[in-house]
Amino acid sequence: MSDRTTALARRLKALHEERPLVLPTVWDAWSARLAVDAGFSALTVGSHPLAEALGSGDGEQLAFSEVLIAVRRIVDAVDVPVSVDLESGYGVEPVELVGGLLEAGGVGVNLEDTVHGEGGRLRGADEHAAFVGAVRAAADDLGVPLVVNGRTDLFLRADDQTDALLDEGIARLRALAEAGADSLYPVAVQDDERIAALVAALPRPVNITAFADRDDLERLTRLGVGRISFGPRLQTALAGQATEWLGRWRA
Repeated sequence: MSDRTTALARRLKALHEERPLVLPTVWDAWSARLAVDAGFSALTVGSHPLAEALGSGDGEQLAFSEVLIAVRRIVDAVDVPVSVDLESGYGVEPVELVGGLLEAGGVGVNLEDTVHGEGGRLRGADEHAAFVGAVRAAADDLGVPLVVNGRTDLFLRADDQTDALLDEGIARLRALAEAGADSLYPVAVQDDERIAALVAALPRPVNITAFADRDDLERLTRLGVGRISFGPRLQTALAGQATEWLGRWRA
């Protein structure tokens, strides 16, 4: 593995000591340069906005090889660490997944428990923890401190946000931390009470998805959030603004 990739992985891991670490979610070289020029020291590539930019749909409809080509272009456009949302792993074995990602220059990975290639089923807690642990081991074997963001879609898929659901989510995320995840991502959790409960209960930085155009950094900092990303919301906000501008020019 290249010295540059290893150095960027170490830098990204060190940046997670900041609270919160804001990782703008990008999808191409242009958006990556935009975020770096705005002063951000690390980025994450979102699967949804990347798929939109390539004319595809989210949910592993792109081939893993197509994702890696796009990641390489983003990595080559900037001089900061880049993490990548690899969804549930594209059906690729952990060794191949990690090797491909590192060869493309990505130094962080987001891994969710919705298995898109198997009808969208939710992995069991132990199953997902084992997958995350295998990814961690593959990176360790290569001597690269890959930053792993362990995600659960449990809250996203639930109709009722009960206390029992919160307990199950905490258990799932703790298992990911024990398997080697560096940060934990309870996607779709937005209310203050649940964010604060997750932060208090979990041993790693908690990743929350923010609305880039209207959320409050001070609020998320006060709640103890360790990592902030935007998912598709930055791209969506920019699209809304562009649609408004373009509308002025319709004949």
